[in-house]
Amino acid sequence: MSWQKAIEELRRRERLAEEMGGEEPVSRQRGRGKLTVRERVAFLADPGSFHEIGKIAGKASYGADEELAGFMPSNSVMGRARLDGRPTVILADDFTVRGGAADASIWQKMVQAIKMAAEYRMPLVQMIDGTGGGGSVKMLEKDPRTYIPETPGWNEIVHGLTQVPFVSLALGPCAGMGAGRVAASHFSVMVKELSQVFVAGPPVAIALGENVTKEELGGWKIQGQNGTVDNVVDTEADAFIAARKFLSYLPPSVHHLPERIQPADDPKRKEESLLSIVPDDGRTPYKPRRIVEAVVDKGSFFEIGSYWGRGIVTGLARIDGHAVGIMAGDPFFLDGAWTADVCDKVTRHMDLCSTFHLPVIHFVDCPGFAVGVKAETAGVTRAGVRAMTAVYQATVPVCSVVIRKAYGLAGSAMMNQSRTKWRYCWPSGDWGSLPMAGGIEAAFRKELSEAEDPEALKVQLYRKFDAIRSPFRTAESFFAEEIIDPRETRPLLVDFMQHAQRVLEAGETRTGFRP
Repeated sequence: MSWQKAIEELRRRERLAEEMGGEEPVSRQRGRGKLTVRERVAFLADPGSFHEIGKIAGKASYGADEELAGFMPSNSVMGRARLDGRPTVILADDFTVRGGAADASIWQKMVQAIKMAAEYRMPLVQMIDGTGGGGSVKMLEKDPRTYIPETPGWNEIVHGLTQVPFVSLALGPCAGMGAGRVAASHFSVMVKELSQVFVAGPPVAIALGENVTKEELGGWKIQGQNGTVDNVVDTEADAFIAARKFLSYLPPSVHHLPERIQPADDPKRKEESLLSIVPDDGRTPYKPRRIVEAVVDKGSFFEIGSYWGRGIVTGLARIDGHAVGIMAGDPFFLDGAWTADVCDKVTRHMDLCSTFHLPVIHFVDCPGFAVGVKAETAGVTRAGVRAMTAVYQATVPVCSVVIRKAYGLAGSAMMNQSRTKWRYCWPSGDWGSLPMAGGIEAAFRKELSEAEDPEALKVQLYRKFDAIRSPFRTAESFFAEEIIDPRETRPLLVDFMQHAQRVLEAGETRTGFRP
């Protein structure tokens, strides 16, 4: 006896699955400038590494002879692969099958992918291109009843996020459950003009009185700037590169520590440019990315969230081959003040670093929380306290490098200051409970109003308090542990990273209540 006939039937069904939604839907997909789901998997995964699971799952019809008459594959492709040699689970939507609608998918494939990633300690990369969980109202004609909503697999998503890195690539219109999956990740990417993310699409918005296009409703200019997605790229190929880059800094799961790569940079390198990046007038802004790039391993800085929360720069990098989380105040945006969205960005980044055991280096330049009606309307107080709590709850070592300003509550949240203060201060440091500018006028209002020459008195007061706020006077009382030559920053951070490795521990992170 031979099973040859069964093998031939298996191969036939596999070929049908590879046809996806059929010639016309595939042609439409490519006509929109989009890759098909199988092309995406091939581009993302290491060549020849993808092992598909559930390839022949789908909807079949049978003739009177009980032979297969028609077959439409599931609009979800899943399996194991390698990305730069690292085992990874891939879950990808197929828009050519009913627009990637979740009610046309076999939801067990998604659940299986998430479970496999969490249980076998592999990252999960999702390529999302689908119209959500509810599908079309037309489906009610085939199944004439409604239902109380539930979301199969959401418990697995919530658990999986505590175990392994989740990366979501939005590669088309992502609505409903698709949008939820984009947001439920540690790192998400949109492609300009190609992808949109929204709770419900334009027809629903139009019914509610908003006549908008997909791009106006959920395009990258909205979702990239409000933090719904982390990064925005130009092409699908750029999205695949971003996914690989992000994962290269992270361990495969919380039960591992980040892997060190062989460094190609001198750990003792000293950059002369660091002496001149920060202007000496204390007011003119500078580019914090220049500082970051000068002290981390050359070419290793990977920024996350450049379009939102712009008062702080966040990302990942390497120092002497070790992966590290980066935060750096950006004085080009409200002088680096922590607005509500900056606070949300700090909270999210500290959580990412704690979850995956990445030490944090914080280049501090913060004049405090943003002040004014706009800031308060946006909820800066609550967001700020949450960010401070996230910093204090962090389980990883934090090294602060005070570049310039550190004022008020936000300025104090450079690290958990009840723990060892591994901190270096540049001579440009400027700190206190509140800034001198404006504070002197408020404190000496009476004296200034009564002075014969108020302007001369003000100049005298500023000269006096400028001397008082010298960072060297702070160091005299050991309130600033070390003032350093900026050129010494990289060697000292290499030293910090070597010590940080001694206390990092793998395992799940437990976070308490946040206000």
